[in-house]
Amino acid sequence: MWYTVNVNWQPSDSKDDLAIGEVGALIGLSARTIRYYEELGLLPGVRRRVAGRRVYGADQLERLRFIERLKKLGLSLGEIKQLNALYAIKGSTAAMLAYLGGLLDTHLKKLDGRIAELIDLRDEMGSYREHVGSRIEILEAKASAAPKPHPSEDDS
Repeated sequence: MWYTVNVNWQPSDSKDDLAIGEVGALIGLSARTIRYYEELGLLPGVRRRVAGRRVYGADQLERLRFIERLKKLGLSLGEIKQLNALYAIKGSTAAMLAYLGGLLDTHLKKLDGRIAELIDLRDEMGSYREHVGSRIEILEAKASAAPKPHPSEDDS
């Protein structure tokens, strides 16, 4: 006789467990995004209730916050996945932290380059604005210096 065992089923229904909608509201993510992160392997260890509904605990909340922090720092989901895989193999080791440091250094260099481009663009825009302002002054001066037509006596 064979019995089917649901290995994802968790008997405890802790009051600390949250549904996907509650997690999304806390973190600021859609349920679809949270499921996508799980599909990518960025969010391991998600438990399910008997009915198959996902249940999230403190570990998953912290992981989602960490993913969002890394995304805000400019890391791609691919880079986050590589970092996640390294963490899963070795934990928070010097190698994993060195890898993260290298990623952050790369993104800092890109960010510095972008900031320099934006500063140049701002300077160019300011110069062009001054040019436009001087052209307006010239046109206004010409308009005020031009002789004004006098009404002729025949028009009355």
